[in-house]
Amino acid sequence: MTQTQRYATANPYEAQFGYSRAVRRGPFIFVSGTTSIDPATGVVQHPESTYEQALKIFSEIMRAIEALGGNRQDVMRVRMFVAADEDIDDVGRALKENFGDIGPAATMIVGAQFVRAEMKIEIEADAIVSNMYHGT
Repeated sequence: MTQTQRYATANPYEAQFGYSRAVRRGPFIFVSGTTSIDPATGVVQHPESTYEQALKIFSEIMRAIEALGGNRQDVMRVRMFVAADEDIDDVGRALKENFGDIGPAATMIVGAQFVRAEMKIEIEADAIVSNMYHGT
């Protein structure tokens, strides 16, 4: 039987709504929608910059994937939900800086509304841990 591993942070919404930041079953890792909220303080980081929020989010996503035994090369799909259409270039730049050499499948949806007004972007990611990169 395949074991399910869960990764949690101190993000207040995880406990409030009852979900995990990321879940791994077999080689598959699914990272929940992630924002730039600081888990320790509950404060949204970089409320003035979608680009900086995206960089923070990609960092948090990679922390979750690595905690579950994956790495950057394992990221297969990214879904980005953006509040305003004027921010798509900044989001695309952050994506390319983080995963441009990997080229994951990606979706960007514009016009999203989030649980806090200062959140400009939320990102999900899926990874498949490959035997080629890992001993698993």
